[in-house]
Amino acid sequence: MDVFLSALGEEVEDPEEESFLVFSQTIPSALDLGIVNPKIPVLDITVAGRDLSIHQSPTVLSSNRKAGTTGAVVWKVTPLFADWLAHTKNILFRSSILGTDSTVLELGCGVSGIVSVTLAPLVRRYIATDQDYVFKLLKQNIAQNAKQSSVTKTKPSRGGRGNTASTAQTERINTDIEALALDWELDSLSALSEVLTQQTKSGTGDVPPGVDAIIACDCIYNDALIEPFVSTCTDICRLRSVSSSKDAVKPTVCIIAQQLRTAEVFEAWLKRFHHDFHVWRLPERLSSRGLGEDSGFVVHVGVLRP
Repeated sequence: MDVFLSALGEEVEDPEEESFLVFSQTIPSALDLGIVNPKIPVLDITVAGRDLSIHQSPTVLSSNRKAGTTGAVVWKVTPLFADWLAHTKNILFRSSILGTDSTVLELGCGVSGIVSVTLAPLVRRYIATDQDYVFKLLKQNIAQNAKQSSVTKTKPSRGGRGNTASTAQTERINTDIEALALDWELDSLSALSEVLTQQTKSGTGDVPPGVDAIIACDCIYNDALIEPFVSTCTDICRLRSVSSSKDAVKPTVCIIAQQLRTAEVFEAWLKRFHHDFHVWRLPERLSSRGLGEDSGFVVHVGVLRP
């Protein structure tokens, strides 16, 4: 962990200054809202050397669904982020933050499954989460694009955050990626905690609780999402705060990619995230083409404060 954090360089100390620096970059006007193509139902795209065929839903995107519609299509930062994550020479793999023994949880995976199918083959366990409405197309995309795998779908308990009841229900689908319905505002994390605990107990070797990494891609685009998103990240990271043996374990690392849209929303998110996490911005020298300075995208890394 020390090697990893040292490679990232200076920690973000002042969220306002970081916001100013980030938005002082040139932001390409061609990015607009950031959707790859909001009009076509099937998108052909190449990520990490693999040709993917992604089903999306322009109809859901343009609907008036109250709980949100943005997960129904592919956003421009997603394939760039997935491409960077999938290269095992990146800093995450070189510093052993990720590896073949890692457990990764993705927040707000959307319908595409692009990050899932590119990163899952490189780690021990991958859990993709989002609201229920994405899962029909997510299952289809994973089944079509993942290589010889199987998906487990788990439905969490309802009743609001902090509810201790757990009703994990598992459905076998068709790939090695686990799909968990998780609404940051409504769902308790008890089902996720139960699933992780069961796997820890039944797995081979000494597997620490919680997850090694949280992945989130373009999940912050309005003020209303900031508090539930950061609280969810914090709660998941706390699952690893103490291992069953009471020995120190490697903390969960949050890797968050997003498009630069509104300085006010970005700064509000960063202030809230900075309150709970030590934060670093992925430096240009460690990023990949398309995610560096003046790209209109940025990646931050967070480690929960004690």
